[in-house]
Amino acid sequence: MSHLVPFVKSSQEYHYNRYKQRNLSEHLCETFAHEDLMKEIKDAVQTFNYQINSMSTTNGQAPFLSVFMYLNEVEEEDKYYLALLIEEFLKQRILGFKNEKGVYITQAFPKLLYVLEEDNIDENGKYYYLTELAAKCTAKRMVPDYISEKKMKELKDGDCFPCMGCRSFLAPYKDENGKSKYYGRFNFGVVTLNLVEIALASHKDIDKFWEIFEKNAELCHRALKIRYKRVSQITSDAAPILWQHGAFARLQKGESVKPLLENGYASASLGYAGLYECVKYMTGKSHADEAEGTEFAMSVMRKLNELCNKWKKEENIGYSIYGSPIESTTYKFAKCLKKRYGIIPEITEYNYITNSYHINVREHINAFDKLRIESKFQELSLGGAISYVEVPNMQNNIPAVLTLIKFIYENIMYAEINSKSDYCQKCGFDGEIQIKEQEDGTLIWECPNCGNT
Repeated sequence: MSHLVPFVKSSQEYHYNRYKQRNLSEHLCETFAHEDLMKEIKDAVQTFNYQINSMSTTNGQAPFLSVFMYLNEVEEEDKYYLALLIEEFLKQRILGFKNEKGVYITQAFPKLLYVLEEDNIDENGKYYYLTELAAKCTAKRMVPDYISEKKMKELKDGDCFPCMGCRSFLAPYKDENGKSKYYGRFNFGVVTLNLVEIALASHKDIDKFWEIFEKNAELCHRALKIRYKRVSQITSDAAPILWQHGAFARLQKGESVKPLLENGYASASLGYAGLYECVKYMTGKSHADEAEGTEFAMSVMRKLNELCNKWKKEENIGYSIYGSPIESTTYKFAKCLKKRYGIIPEITEYNYITNSYHINVREHINAFDKLRIESKFQELSLGGAISYVEVPNMQNNIPAVLTLIKFIYENIMYAEINSKSDYCQKCGFDGEIQIKEQEDGTLIWECPNCGNT
């Protein structure tokens, strides 16, 4: 969002000069200019939101965009203007987006990324009011997601920058002038390793496990190399907005994109899924069990990094470790595992496998321990990682949300708080819809306002 700051400044200057020409007092000029500026910002943010949500990608969804809110991305004297933008984006997200019935609901995009830093994490900080607003927004609308400047700088060579999509992070890169560069860079492919399949195929034989692990990882490597070869053959004409007009680069017509795929400028990701089930099968313990399960899980993550570093060195391509969201693939993997190995309690008995390094959703663990343990794995998944905690309706307990946010700042690079965001399609109620258990044990949703189920 820092890219909009120069336009906010010029707008304020324009409005101020307009009133100055009328020979109004300094106080009135500043007051009226500020009022006009705030109206302009409000209209601009609303326009942005409506434009994004009235566009659609080829599969009919709103474009998967992220808005990056990072005060330290601008100089001190410009933070005031950036804060105005951040505040308005949060206020409008709290309000919500009208559906076809005119009821305010939670919009999915754009995704909001809020950076926690020294001057907005402490109660006495100049911009703490923005973090309080972000906490209210999280409780009502499930966004923003939180990036800890402190932790990211520790893990990313002193840099802090946004992810691509929901969790894909680039590796640090310096341009010819030695300056860090992230905007305009990209990822050109992900292939995901099914860790559960490797574990089950080994039949708990540890030597066999590592043998299959290397074999399957190499299969992913081959797929990524094919992807590289295919993309490296295109020219900038294939997508002018990306390659010629500045989204990724400003190449000449007919120029090859191949140089942009090399030297770590772009990334190619080795994804992984099902760390929980893999460790559970091999050790009998969860990878959250710090006495027994965690170390084996860490050895798997270290091996993934070792392989990526080896390939990177040999081929000069920016291979990285990516905690795959897997989405529909979670069911596809589970279905294939069940068909191949049958029902194995806690491993294949469900219709999903666990996303990336996440602690399993069935595990009893508090939010703080979950984030603390997952931070160890996030540090070994720097090409893509996000941690979640699931919470009930927190709109009447904002101090608890703020406590969790402060814990994120101190302990983990990137995390999200998933709160309840309900809507009754019968009466329009948007508070918390209750889960009721039937006599036969099945669960239903019931609106506390109208009884709709």
